[in-house]
Amino acid sequence: MIYPANEESLRIAAAALRAGEPVAFPTETVYGLGAGAFNPRALAKIFEIKGRPRFDPLIVHIAGLETLGDVVDLEALAPGVRDEVRRIGEAFWPGPLTLVLPKLPSVPDLATAGLATVAVRIPVHPVARELIRLSTGAVAAPSANRFGRLSPTRAEHVAEQLGDRLEIILDGGPAEVGIESTVLDMTDRPRILRPGGLPRARLEALLGPLPVSGLPVSGPSGELHSPGVWNSPGLLTSHYAPRTPLYLHDSGEMAGLEYREDEGYLFFSRGHGEPGDRGGALEVLSDEGDSLEAAANLFAALHRLDSLGLRAIHAEAAPPQALGEAINDRLRRAAAREP
Repeated sequence: MIYPANEESLRIAAAALRAGEPVAFPTETVYGLGAGAFNPRALAKIFEIKGRPRFDPLIVHIAGLETLGDVVDLEALAPGVRDEVRRIGEAFWPGPLTLVLPKLPSVPDLATAGLATVAVRIPVHPVARELIRLSTGAVAAPSANRFGRLSPTRAEHVAEQLGDRLEIILDGGPAEVGIESTVLDMTDRPRILRPGGLPRARLEALLGPLPVSGLPVSGPSGELHSPGVWNSPGLLTSHYAPRTPLYLHDSGEMAGLEYREDEGYLFFSRGHGEPGDRGGALEVLSDEGDSLEAAANLFAALHRLDSLGLRAIHAEAAPPQALGEAINDRLRRAAAREP
């Protein structure tokens, strides 16, 4: 059931989280499917509802930087790294940035895929932060969708995919950022595991050049996990996928396509050869080519195209600047085919 995100609904949702029941809630990135981060039984329900494999870790959401020590083993960090984490948090939190850090033993292994690290962030959305404060102090939440499918940026997207499995969906309006958070690994030398809603250039202005690599990592006993076990969510080759097959094209390539009435077309901006009148089978992410606007519109546009029963969706890659890197990451994974 969709509830308006008012004071009464927040109390109801917080009580459900304290009782071990999952709740869908808005963030500035996408809608999350949350459960109390310290309750293994509640966490197990997230995996069941989503059909999510347990090797894929969750992001733990907290309400403020002062509570980071409730989930992160800050003493396990070298003093210089601890100071750097604090500096990053003060610069970019609340916001669409997730840090991977050593976890405290109180964080269940189910939340971290058995790893010694935890992915943690502070969301901007006031509904999310108030829900965290009123409930358990830390809420583990992946995106509120079926595993591998399109992420939800509106409450109705959650209802379409999970409405028969959830009692409470808090409606906080459209997600402002529209794609998942950037994930930054701080356990060794800083590296970006997943491009996302915080542009790499902003991080590099503070930290210097950052590599981008999402690779398997060692587990608590030091062994390397089997392929497919990651220390960040959203790193599977095929992910964020519509039901309709999606094909990704370089900028300008779509002008040479033979347009068909039974196929959909997703353009980054106008002026790249899009047909003038294709009704609901044409989507433009940003008329002016603004990557922030395009990112905010990405998943909603894909949801609309996916609902039309088309034979295929053709998508235009974004320029790599600003959030273009994150947009293209999502489109590449949406276009990937399972082996």
